[in-house]
Amino acid sequence: MKFKLTTIATAVMLSPAALGVAMEDIERLTVEGKYLSVNQSNSIKSPTPIIDVPQSLSIMTAEEITARGITSVGQIIDYTPGVNTSQGEGHRDAVVFRGVRSTADFYIDGNRDDVQYYRALYNVEQVEILRGPNALLFGRGGTGGILNRVSKKATIDQQFVNYNVSANTFGAYNLQLDTNIDTGEDSAVRINAMYESLDNHRDFFYGDRYGFNPTARFQLSEDTIVDLSYEYIDHERFIDRGVPTGANGEPVEAFENIVFGDPENNYQTLEADVFRANLQHNFSDNLKGNFNAFYGDYDKVYANFYAADFDPETNVATLDGYIDGTERENLILSANLVGEFATGSIEHTVIFGGEFINTESDQNRLNPVFDSNGDDQEDFLVSRPLDFRGLTGTNAAGNTVTTAFTDLNDDTRVDLEVYSFYVQDEIALSENFDLVLGARFDSFDIEVFDARPEVLETRNRTDEEVSPRAGLVYKPQENISIYASYSESFLPRSGEQYANINGDANRLDPDTFTNQEIGVKWDFADSMSFTAAIFENEQTSLDNDPNDPEGFVEVDSDVSGFELQLQGYITDKWFVTANYSNLDGENASGVELRELPENTMSVWTTYQVSDVLGFGIGATYQDESFVVTATDSPVLPSYTRVDASAYYELNNGMRLQLNVENLTDTLYFPNAHSRHQATVGAPINARLSVIGSF
Repeated sequence: MKFKLTTIATAVMLSPAALGVAMEDIERLTVEGKYLSVNQSNSIKSPTPIIDVPQSLSIMTAEEITARGITSVGQIIDYTPGVNTSQGEGHRDAVVFRGVRSTADFYIDGNRDDVQYYRALYNVEQVEILRGPNALLFGRGGTGGILNRVSKKATIDQQFVNYNVSANTFGAYNLQLDTNIDTGEDSAVRINAMYESLDNHRDFFYGDRYGFNPTARFQLSEDTIVDLSYEYIDHERFIDRGVPTGANGEPVEAFENIVFGDPENNYQTLEADVFRANLQHNFSDNLKGNFNAFYGDYDKVYANFYAADFDPETNVATLDGYIDGTERENLILSANLVGEFATGSIEHTVIFGGEFINTESDQNRLNPVFDSNGDDQEDFLVSRPLDFRGLTGTNAAGNTVTTAFTDLNDDTRVDLEVYSFYVQDEIALSENFDLVLGARFDSFDIEVFDARPEVLETRNRTDEEVSPRAGLVYKPQENISIYASYSESFLPRSGEQYANINGDANRLDPDTFTNQEIGVKWDFADSMSFTAAIFENEQTSLDNDPNDPEGFVEVDSDVSGFELQLQGYITDKWFVTANYSNLDGENASGVELRELPENTMSVWTTYQVSDVLGFGIGATYQDESFVVTATDSPVLPSYTRVDASAYYELNNGMRLQLNVENLTDTLYFPNAHSRHQATVGAPINARLSVIGSF
């Protein structure tokens, strides 16, 4: 079922008055997470209340992340409407934003964070998820949405030490420290640090993560603040790409405890140094500036074997693999000015900004060569454990085989420069109507050198794109907004990771995305809000015409649907958040898009029994979805997972907390990467934490 905007817009545009709801004037409370601003967030660049943003978005604060025992981006996605997780080949965060798969639309304080890895949450103030194309403020990508982490900053005039020590029933444990030191009237230093030892329900899984993030704040004057930050990242983990699908077109449940890989050569390592500097300056009461510098140096390697095929009649799995390395340096310089002025009775909030990005990225990939057949694939009988360890094993024919990573499949050296300028005007036409108009210009210049000895070729492409945005917000009351918006985005043909533009890719224009959205936001109580949105996202791509070597054909896909969010306090002691989304998408051939569950729902509620005792319970539901975009695609079955928590305040500075995931011990497969790589969800597990401060 496809939801066109023109057919159901009226239902969403109904105000509470039209529904017969009596409303009193409500003075809206300003609470943490209520505003997206330059200081608290770089998501929308201007200090605009969420209710006035003509776009769907969700925020999860650090307090919520801690209280719910969340340790990964994927766990946040599970309780967010309109988005779901993808497997990410077991070594990276991967999100499906309204049907658009992405591994690169991640940001930290508004700066692009496009290297593929699992992001830690120990140093974030809040996580913001914006849906729909976001090119005006973020440039290329952002086609279905973006995820921005707002980092913790040093706080002047405060001294505190916060800690969080936790362990789970798999044997993993986590240590976090957050300390703020007041170093004078106009300065402060804050240090966030973490260590996590990883373990889970799958054989051979291991890993650890280190994070160290000191920050400093200097108030140079009443109008000028400087924030400096350095983060050291060191991650290592086992890569698990799940289990094959069987004759019934679903993941083989009997294989839930079998790892299809090499226990010694399925791994990922990442080491990174990240520097950030931010200058905020008030030129006057009506003009403010924000200036950012970001530099990241990343060194990542991942090696893995996985099931590329499976024959249920012979119980034979075909293993394939590769080892992939990335060395990347990102330099990002950005600045924006926010000015407020009036032209007659019309008020304006204008954002004018620019961004420069220089990326140097070296990527290489080596495929294995099995001595039995000279190929990169080999067949093995399915067993626990699989008879393949340390690049040596016994194949399905009973012969001993070995392999080595000797086939150079890819070796590219990328140099990328991006220049961007954007302007947006938030126009208060009257007390009830706001108009948002803006556009962004991007110049995307990429050079790729293919360093393979048999190729040694350099290719170039420059794309220059203008991305417009328009929104209209109607506020019948201060606590209600009804909006309509239109936005565009683009993705160059070099892809999210711009690894190459080989073949004919350098001849093709970028993919373009357009989004139309209508929604309502209603703060119907001091601490309760409801939002709803209907949207349609269209993707247009050019491809080579098979009937004309010099021509091109247009290939389109479409995703439409709606989202509902309810969040707030029913009473002083009872908090609830509930989400629902309905998505429908297909490509130009009418085939349903991969990893696009029609229905997803989640609810989380907490109740404070007394001053020292509280508990929470929640559930997340995901409808069945296709593993690949094909008429014969296998299916990930629908599932419901129930989670729970409880806490007890030992004293004013210490809390004992228990979080339980998958309370009903359901076997489920939350996502996949390909036809025979379906993730096995974790069985019932618990995390015990001691959280406190002094």
